[in-house]
Amino acid sequence: MHRISAKIKTTAFRFAIRSNAMLAANRGENFVDSGIKILIAVVIGALLLGGLYALFGDTIMPTVTEKVKQMFNFKG
Repeated sequence: MHRISAKIKTTAFRFAIRSNAMLAANRGENFVDSGIKILIAVVIGALLLGGLYALFGDTIMPTVTEKVKQMFNFKG
């Protein structure tokens, strides 16, 4: 039981030291890089959604609608 307690205490102490070192770091590169990556992902996602909406609205949906109407108006 003492070993488990000591291991948990050591792990917590290491985590605290690592957290303190990360918080004390003066570099802001990670935050800026992450923000830029998120912004790029949002813009690319919006462009993809806009393109799919335009493609489905103008090209695919009229064709699908026509095929479905032909299928139900089948006189065979």
